[in-house]
Amino acid sequence: MSSKPHHEADNDNIDNTKVDNKDVLIFKPRNLNIVWGNDNRYWRFPSGADEPAELVQVSWLEVTGSCQLKDSQKYQISFKLSFKRDASGWSGAPVFLMAKVGKKGKYKWKKLKDLDKLPQEPTEFPSSDDPFTVDGVTRQPDMRLYFGLYEVWSGKWKGGLRVHHATVKQL
Repeated sequence: MSSKPHHEADNDNIDNTKVDNKDVLIFKPRNLNIVWGNDNRYWRFPSGADEPAELVQVSWLEVTGSCQLKDSQKYQISFKLSFKRDASGWSGAPVFLMAKVGKKGKYKWKKLKDLDKLPQEPTEFPSSDDPFTVDGVTRQPDMRLYFGLYEVWSGKWKGGLRVHHATVKQL
């Protein structure tokens, strides 16, 4: 076990690509902050860059990231997730995606539907049919986007979630 129980993001190697001349940022598990992520009783971290982080068990799910926005465009945020075969504790657990622009910004949130029916194949949440978007704010000194995946309300122990990556896409 590490001296710090929480995994702190390595923001040096975030994948930044262009699609239709728009920025697409891919946050692999090592690019995300994961509460209890450095404690192997709760999380297993990948040895390779393209492998998912695996949740062993937690009662407090908090997986977050941040990036600097370049302008006041709209951004779409999603997480690619899957369940292990032995996943448990997700029925009725309210999982939310939340984001804000700037430390003092107001959070926008979306409850993720049907996460308890998540397949074993990696799936984008929320889907492109029902996206989660955030507007960049103009004339604001702090243009940093803070986003995350949370289930901190039920107090139920959960396990078996795989976090493949998070995506922030300029629209």
